[in-house]
Amino acid sequence: MKLHNLKPAEGSTHKEKRLGRGEASGKGGTSTKGNKGGQSRAGYQRKNAHEGGQMPIQRRIPKRGFKNNNRVEYKVFNLGQVDQLVEKYGFTEFSLENLYINGLINRTDLVKILGNGELKAKVTFKINAISDKAKAAIEAAGGSVEILK
Repeated sequence: MKLHNLKPAEGSTHKEKRLGRGEASGKGGTSTKGNKGGQSRAGYQRKNAHEGGQMPIQRRIPKRGFKNNNRVEYKVFNLGQVDQLVEKYGFTEFSLENLYINGLINRTDLVKILGNGELKAKVTFKINAISDKAKAAIEAAGGSVEILK
């Protein structure tokens, strides 16, 4: 076997369909595109939501509500949950770094503490937001709160 003898396996290659190259090609005239209409013309491009003249689905379905772009989403922890986490992970400081390191929040999450439940441990909090009830309960347990910007 030599380089000049090499050729593809039998039946593995196909002849290219040469459209619009005259009647002798067997695909002359309309070049298999039918007679008239957008799809037979040069430069035709199918539009994503086009439904052939039928009212498209994004126009048939009514709009609902709105999305507030300025909404601030917090990852919420109640005092009861905080107490369990302090026991489980041995936190002395309840901060964003500690929560992230232990896989409880994502890097960009904001944390808010709510006052549901009891806090027995003395813990320092460094978080983004807190309710008044939770702040009072933390200070009653001997802890402190620092609000981060």
